[in-house]
Amino acid sequence: MANLDQLLQTADFKTEKHVPVIEVEPGAKKGEPVEIKISIGKEIAHPNTTQHHITWISLFFLPDGDKYPIHIGDINFSAHGSSVQGADTSTVYTNYKGVFSLTTEKQGNLLASSYCNIHGLWQSSKQLKLNS
Repeated sequence: MANLDQLLQTADFKTEKHVPVIEVEPGAKKGEPVEIKISIGKEIAHPNTTQHHITWISLFFLPDGDKYPIHIGDINFSAHGSSVQGADTSTVYTNYKGVFSLTTEKQGNLLASSYCNIHGLWQSSKQLKLNS
């Protein structure tokens, strides 16, 4: 039996289209809102068809010194070109992007996971550094 940690894949987003890309606004400060952008396919576009698409991205934050991460939120993608006429007949497709905002007094590690309906679970992380 496989454990979830054995199924999470990772790679450099510059060479792999499934990896969540985490971008943090520069100059983030303790106790002030920090804007975090999450996307898929920044360097290499990921398909968005009824048959092959990203379903969701989740973001967690693990403050330095804490044992467990905090779930910040989820982005669900539902428009993959399908319509009542069938697969890939719509002209509406979701872009794999979203923005989160959080306020924290601690630095820590941002953790993102995503799910491709064909290629499974993917993860990435980025250190959140704060100015005083």
